Amino acid sequence: MTGRNEIKDLLDKLNAGKISTEEALDKLSDLPFKDLGHSKIDNHRELRTGYPEVIFCEGKTPEQVSSIFEYMLSQKVNILGTRANDKIFEAVKERVPSAVYNEPARTISVKQVDTEITKTYIAILTAGTSDMPVAEEAAVTAELFGNQVKRFFDVGVAGIHRLYSGLEEIKKAKVIIVIAGMEGALPSIVGGMVDKPIIAVPTSIGYGASFNGIAALLGMLTSCASGVSVVNIDNGFGAAYMASMINKI
Repeated sequence: MTGRNEIKDLLDKLNAGKISTEEALDKLSDLPFKDLGHSKIDNHRELRTGYPEVIFCEGKTPEQVSSIFEYMLSQKVNILGTRANDKIFEAVKERVPSAVYNEPARTISVKQVDTEITKTYIAILTAGTSDMPVAEEAAVTAELFGNQVKRFFDVGVAGIHRLYSGLEEIKKAKVIIVIAGMEGALPSIVGGMVDKPIIAVPTSIGYGASFNGIAALLGMLTSCASGVSVVNIDNGFGAAYMASMINKI
């Protein structure tokens, strides 16, 4: 964890006479947060919550995002940016050559720390292929946070036999993320078949009356299946964050 490790490192250097008291105080001033002018990076996030700050790229300029990545690179943490586009990635790549772009997920990631991978796994299901970008955002997030992930894509209710083919492996997951657009029925189906917590993610996929995911959201919120919780529309990141917390309990 960045905050705790940095404080220990500073104390060790101070006690060993490798840095002065003034230098140690100067470094400590950056530990709560770093003010980049356009953004304040929360350096203590991982110390408080177990996970470093994640960059929401949408609405930020390429210059802003790339400078955040460059600073966080110096903090020796794994870095994740969500809702990125090609232009943002190009700017980040210039400053951080190790950055990796997942185009379907719209994520930029940098792995600097080897995280112990969980023995238990998160199952990620999608109703259709069109839901895969949200699922990939969830998968990239969960994997960067040190979780084993298994994908079960295109298993929606229009061809429910596709779900049954992987059901035994799905049942062995510690937590299940179920992603669906249209009427959002898949989480209810899965919820009636498994004894694991389900995080439902409505997507904005669907025809006119789906109202860009509102129909799926309301369907999931009114699910008759127990053990189903719901995150916001297209929020693969939020689902993965919660699933990671559950998986690591």
